[in-house]
Formats: sequence, structure tokens, C-alpha cells
Amino acid sequence: MPGIGVAPMEANLPPIVRRNYGAWVWHEVIRPGVLKHVSKSGEACFTVRAGMPPNARVSTALARRICEVANRFCGGYLRITRRHSLELVGVAEAELGAAIAALREIGLAVGGADRTFHNIVCCTGWIHCQFAATDAPAIAKAISDGLWEDFQSEGYPAKLKISIAACVNQCGEGSTADIGVIGIHRDLPRVNDAEVAKCEVPLIVSICPTGAIRPKPPKSVQVDPRRCIHCVACVGQCVGMPIGDPETDGVAIYVGGKAGNQGSGPAFGKLAIPYLPNRPPRWPEVVQAVTGIIGVWTKGARRDERIGDWISRIGWERFFDKTGLPVSDKHLDGYVLWPMAARTGVRFRW
Repeated sequence: MPGIGVAPMEANLPPIVRRNYGAWVWHEVIRPGVLKHVSKSGEACFTVRAGMPPNARVSTALARRICEVANRFCGGYLRITRRHSLELVGVAEAELGAAIAALREIGLAVGGADRTFHNIVCCTGWIHCQFAATDAPAIAKAISDGLWEDFQSEGYPAKLKISIAACVNQCGEGSTADIGVIGIHRDLPRVNDAEVAKCEVPLIVSICPTGAIRPKPPKSVQVDPRRCIHCVACVGQCVGMPIGDPETDGVAIYVGGKAGNQGSGPAFGKLAIPYLPNRPPRWPEVVQAVTGIIGVWTKGARRDERIGDWISRIGWERFFDKTGLPVSDKHLDGYVLWPMAARTGVRFRW
């Protein structure tokens, strides 16, 4: 019936995109943050990309100002990309400079396309998630501020994607980014017997991926510290098993991940730094670690060589040597189900 369900996609496409749907033949980035797509007919579509606040959260006032800019320069057609960037689609070529100036006037920098720092993706973190071990949007803000100039220029060997996940559930997709910041708990779930008795004990036991949880009569559970990997799976099943400690929670840094199919294909990032403390509001240790890795990669990588490809060429030994990062037993993967999980992906085989 008309008016029921999600509106059809074509109803929200800009006219130029609707006219050339499925007929695009090539594209290029003509200046930082400005993309040009050309169709078989020869018609060109210009898109202006700008960075958004962490987690793409904007106030009503900013949302209205964004809509005013979109109405002025592209007939009201805009979109939010997979990496939370704002794109004005179908801007006239003669209006590109004015559109960029208008976006900058409302506080949105234009950039994040091609060989540059792309907009950071992050989850909600402490804003409203009971699993979070860190404040993902705040870390995203701190790192973005440190790479502000890089976002608006093209000075990298290849694209750089940084993602922040506030816990190992990976809502922020830290494991599939060039550099991933992942929140980690280092304490055990605190079992509240009275609250656990109200939950489904068999479900709590079965949800643990490493078998660290065992029943404790009459109706509770106990956690084996030798097997617990602090994954928060049990926390989601019962409020009687909270986890998190301001003194021990922090983040780990992963490198070399990729979600796209191009080149060597998708890859999980590998652990580079096992632990850095939560130190709000600017997270100086995290920012320093991330910018340090970027600096070494920028100096040593070839053109179009992303961080994972660069590490594959030089080897992990040289990566740790060049970055000055220490290697410890924490870099050994102790997840007992990892081989089975890895073999389920068509690109992970041996």
C-alpha cells in the first residue's frame, strides 16, 4: 500500500544520479574532498565531502544549518557515508568553491577523500552502552583534532581509515581499519548471586566463548579467571554480572585491518599496543601512539600502500623496530576458538 514501509530508494536520489543510474564509468578526486563522477552520457556529478562530529551526532541547530547549505547548493540532496562523512551530491561545478566555504562556515571541514585521513568511525561508547570500556567519541574527537590538517589535504601514500570501538563487540569496527582503537576490560565480571538467580543460568553459561563460566549451586555462576577473556558476552545476558573498572579499563591499538575487497582483500587488524590507559578528556597516550604509527607509515610506504600492505611487505619485525613499540607475550593470541573463526571466511585460509 502507498505510504507503508520504507520509501523507495529512487525517491530520494538526486535527479542527476537518477538519470545516470548504473551508467557511471569513472571518477576522480579533483581537489581535497571534491569527487567528480562521469557517466556514459558524459554528464558529470560533483560531490563535496565534509567531516562530521564523532558518531555523526549533531544538534538540531547544526542539522538545520546543514540542510540550509544542501538546499542552497544541491537541491537539498545530501547523504551520510558509511564513515559518517557528509556529502552534498550534485553541486554545480561553478558553485564548488562557495559550497566548501559554506560548509566551513558552519564548522565542517571539507576533505577525507582519496590519499588522506578519512572521517573516523566510532560507536557510542560511554554515551549509552553498558559494555563500553572507553569513550569512543571522545577519542575520535581527540585523534581527529590531531590530524585536522591531514584531513583537508592529500599527503598520505594511500587512504587512512581509523575506527574506534569502545569494547571488543566491535560496533565501531576497530578490527577492520588501518588503525583500530579498541576498548578493553581487564577485570572479571562481578557476580551478584541475587541478581544472577533472576537470570537464565544456562544462557549465561552457554554464551561464554571460552567456557570460563560454570554453574554454582543453587542458582548462580562462577568465573574462571584463567579462561575469561573479558569479552562482555555474559554482561549482555544478565545485569548481575557487571564489568568495568576505571583503574584498569583502557584501550588497545590494532593495525593493518581492511574491510574492502580491493587489492589483497579484507583483513583483520593485528595487535600492536596491548594497553593504553583511559586518560580523558584528550587521551594523550592514544593520540601520540596513533600519530606515531602514521608518521612511520607515511615515510616508508609506497604509493597506494595502505598500512596492512606496508606491514606485509616489510614484515612485523621491522614494523615493531621502526615504530619503537615493544613486543610481549600479550601479542600471542590466546582465544581458543580463533582458528575455527578464521577459517569461516573465504579470504582466510591456509
